Amino acid sequence: MKSYRQVITINTPSRRAFINITPKVNEALRASGIKEGLVLVNSMHITSSVFINDDESGLHSDMEKWLEKLAPEKPYNQYAHNGYEDNADAHLKRQIMGREVVVAVTDGKLDFGTWEQIFYGEFDGMRAKRILIKIIGE
Repeated sequence: MKSYRQVITINTPSRRAFINITPKVNEALRASGIKEGLVLVNSMHITSSVFINDDESGLHSDMEKWLEKLAPEKPYNQYAHNGYEDNADAHLKRQIMGREVVVAVTDGKLDFGTWEQIFYGEFDGMRAKRILIKIIGE
C-alpha cells in the first residue's frame, strides 16, 4: 500500500468563508498516483472545518445564517473562552461542521455522490491555516 501526504495553506481575507477545495484535493490525488483507496482531508486548526456538501451560493448563505444562530459571534462577552481572543464562536462552529472528511478513491477519481464537493469552512480567518490531505491505497 502507498501513502501520500500534502499540506495546503489557506489565508482568507475575511473572518468566515466557505471555499471549495475539491480541485486541490484532485490535484493531490493525481500527484499521488493512487487509483484505489481513501483520501482524508482535515483542517489542522480548531477554528476551521472540512465538510462535504453542494457548491451552491444559496446553500452557503443558509449555512452561514444557521451557524450564526447556533453560535453567534457577538456579543463576545457571552463566552467564557473569550478573553485573549474573540473566537469562541469559531470553536463551536467547527464542532458543528466537523474536522475532516474521508472519500473513497475509485479508478483514480474521488468517488462522490451527485453534487458532492469538499469544502474548507473558515470561522476565524485572516491568517494562514493548514489543511492536510492524506491518501492511502494502491
